[in-house]
Amino acid sequence: MQRLTISIEDDLATDFESLIEARGYGNRSEAIRDLVRRELGHAIVEAQPETPCVATLTYLYDHHERTVTNRLADMQHEHHDLTVSAMHAHLDHDLCVETVILRGPAEQVRRFAHGVLAQRGVRQGGLHLVPLEGV
Repeated sequence: MQRLTISIEDDLATDFESLIEARGYGNRSEAIRDLVRRELGHAIVEAQPETPCVATLTYLYDHHERTVTNRLADMQHEHHDLTVSAMHAHLDHDLCVETVILRGPAEQVRRFAHGVLAQRGVRQGGLHLVPLEGV
């Protein structure tokens, strides 16, 4: 293990200490390691589109929107090689939330997610990619 020494502005150090406490880190080193791993992971999936990853895709949609439920299910079936699992919940009379666990090359996962999020009836959503190698 290597020891690194860094210097940061007082205000930034104070904010970082607050983050450490809020997130329950035992010390600064653990917090910095997590930040570095997260940034390296993002860099890997951006620079290497074939990097194997796992991801969660979460989106809200109006199930009254004509055919959206069928279109979303069809997309998951058409990409069964990427789709590991899905969880669906009814939030109210109109709104549903779905979280899909995906696994595959980062660019294929990203393309699938963008296709889902672009569907008519999908109100909003987000993708969280985590590389399986390199970090």
